[in-house]
Order: sequence, then structure tokens, then C-alpha cells
Amino acid sequence: MSNIVRRATERDIPAVMKLLEQVNRVHHEGRPDLFKLATKYTPEELRGIFADDATPVFVCECETGAVLGHGFCVFQQHVNSNLLTDVKTLYIDDICVDEAARGTGVGRALYEHILGFAREHGCYNVTLNVWSCNPGAMKFYERLGLVPYKVGMERIL
Repeated sequence: MSNIVRRATERDIPAVMKLLEQVNRVHHEGRPDLFKLATKYTPEELRGIFADDATPVFVCECETGAVLGHGFCVFQQHVNSNLLTDVKTLYIDDICVDEAARGTGVGRALYEHILGFAREHGCYNVTLNVWSCNPGAMKFYERLGLVPYKVGMERIL
């Protein structure tokens, strides 16, 4: 069985919404003080995101056409910054693999596709954030070769 990674289209919205619910559940269970039990985007917002080349979204589908995972990305660049160099970054805003498909290579396929896409578009690097309440995701990204480049810290008052 071979999976295909491609740009998301409007017909993928129902499947992506289900994946967004799974992502949110993980975050809500890990940090209910910060995350509501909701989805990050509405179907209407997804239509706009999918149509915008500055925010490419990819899906991984199996031979039957079922969407097994998604990868949301955003191009970032600090042009004319006094502090930061002018490198083009592809920020991975979210990767989610359906719970039933985890451990089957879907996440790796999405990540490798995103890396190739970033290279094709002249990016210097890819970056992402991962919540410390999601150790499974942290281990997954480390296995893919990602390393921390900054750390967010907090003190709850």
C-alpha cells in the first residue's frame, strides 16, 4: 500500500477537521488550562488557508483516498530586520497523523515531503514548535533529526 502526499484541497476539509479535533484533544488533555476543547480553524478558515500559497497545507492519503494526516506550513522571512538575518523559513505549524495510522510512516512521509517542498522554494530551514505536554511528538521529531533551537518557558501565577 502506497501513500501519496499532496497539497490539500477543499474536498479534504472534513477529514482535516477530524484531524484538528485529534490534535486539539491531545493539547487539551495535556494543558486544559490553556486549550479549549475546540478546533484551531473553522471549515471557512481552512478554505482560505488552503488557497493561500503563503500557507501551504499538505495531506497524506492512502490508495483509497482516505486522508491519514496533514501538515500545515507557513513561509516566514524577516526582511530588513535590525536583528535577524534575511533567511526564508518554512514553519511547520502542525503535523497530525490520524490515531489509527500512527506508526505506519505517514508522519515521516509528510515531513519528508515538507522538507523537499522547503528546499524547492529556497528555504534555509524548517522550524516547528512542540508542546512539552506531548512527549510522543517530541520523540517523533527528534527521530526525524530535528533539534531544539529555542525553548519557551513559563511560570504559572
